[in-house]
Amino acid sequence: MDEERPGADAWVPHTADVAQLQGAVQGCRGCELWRAATQAVFGEGSAPASLMLVGEQPGDREDREGEPFVGPAGRVLAEALEEAGIARDEVYLTNAVKHFRFEERGKRRIHRRPDVGNITACRPWLEAEFAAVQPEVIVCLGATAARAVLGRPVKIGEERGHPIDGAQAPVVVTIHPSAILRVRDAAERSEARAGLVADLRRARSVVRDN
Repeated sequence: MDEERPGADAWVPHTADVAQLQGAVQGCRGCELWRAATQAVFGEGSAPASLMLVGEQPGDREDREGEPFVGPAGRVLAEALEEAGIARDEVYLTNAVKHFRFEERGKRRIHRRPDVGNITACRPWLEAEFAAVQPEVIVCLGATAARAVLGRPVKIGEERGHPIDGAQAPVVVTIHPSAILRVRDAAERSEARAGLVADLRRARSVVRDN
């Protein structure tokens, strides 16, 4: 066993209650990321929920505030959900990795993508959320989330926007909202945002078909 990454199993309580899971996650030492992070950031939202949205990891603001998707990418996601006609109370929001992985540059903390070891170590928390939320459809926001949910590498451009059979529920893969923020050209950014909205609408249609 990797001493730095023993995995979260020992810290995940045997419960399907989101509030109890939220309380327990702060004690997790399943990988090394807890040392530098301010806190663990667990999922929030309805349980059960028709849609479960899984992102990559908390960002800087999420790490400081302790809530998922409260930073700039969260605003993009909230707007996309509204445009797709998806009410916030239909959705449970979480991340594949519960601690913020970053590198310091002066006073700034710059996002670093979690590696496979972080994803694997944190997977028991995600499995506990699946059990608690019982989603009808899981939406993976980005390649890291898709890998965590599907257990294999995923190329977003090849697999996005259509239902994929998943172990827990049908899975729809799309881009992470932060990808839209990185697009500088206004027309391309608008097109990327429209694509996210379309994928969310598709996920909702899968819910209705079930």
